[in-house]
Amino acid sequence: MWDLFFQPFADFGFMRRALMGCFAISIGATPVGVFLMLRRMSLTGDAMAHAILPGAAVGFLVSGLSLGAMTIGGLIAGMAVALLSGFVTRVTALREDASLAAFYLISLALGVLIVSTRGSNVDLMHVLFGTVLALDNAALILLCSIASVSVLTLAVLFRPLVLECADPQFLRSVSGFSAVTHFTFLTLVVLNLVGGFHALGTLMAVGIMILPAAAARFWAVSIGGMIAAAIAVAMLSSLIGLLLSYHYSLPSGPAIILVAGVFYGVSLVAGPVGGLVARGLPRRSLEI
Repeated sequence: MWDLFFQPFADFGFMRRALMGCFAISIGATPVGVFLMLRRMSLTGDAMAHAILPGAAVGFLVSGLSLGAMTIGGLIAGMAVALLSGFVTRVTALREDASLAAFYLISLALGVLIVSTRGSNVDLMHVLFGTVLALDNAALILLCSIASVSVLTLAVLFRPLVLECADPQFLRSVSGFSAVTHFTFLTLVVLNLVGGFHALGTLMAVGIMILPAAAARFWAVSIGGMIAAAIAVAMLSSLIGLLLSYHYSLPSGPAIILVAGVFYGVSLVAGPVGGLVARGLPRRSLEI
């Protein structure tokens, strides 16, 4: 039992740093994923994850695998795509989902082109799929800082975010903070995707944000319960994924996301809140 579950983290510092980094992402990004799911914006998170790629690629082009340069580049690119897609939606007949899809496809192609022409295949794999086992102390400080900012911001904006999920028109009619809440939330999405990018890459970062949130939907009714369940799923997925990666020489990022996918599949079938089994059980009729 010790060799299977504890020895990798006791013997190797890189495993401990990877686990701590994944836990930080789980605490910061997964609650954001819950609100993305409740607002029916899950695919928006996927689009934004790809949108940060050209900025990170430019940072890589300027300073190599520099944490600061790639973080700043990713933030600028992500926010630019979010603002441009919103602007196009407001001044043209194109809907928001179509404009966001157009910008993120352009961003993805541009980012891959920059990295592939200026770097090696190893660099491209690093950007796309991350290197969670190579996290250093600076990356951990960044991930923990992003998680802290996310938790504090969500605590401050919790009530307007919940109201916007339930009835955004009502929030606009009674409060002038609707637009502020929306753009602050988008900023949190980009911030957490940039943090997750350093560990899991642009293609996998959104997985730790959305899959645990989708799984938690089948285990809790309240938003607080969903957030707690989603964080638990994300942490367990990180732990099991890293152990599978260590014992079976699997790529760490995809292993973590696939474990989260397994949790989602189990929740879909066996979850007590709207799962397939719960829906198939006969309901008791009320006796008068």
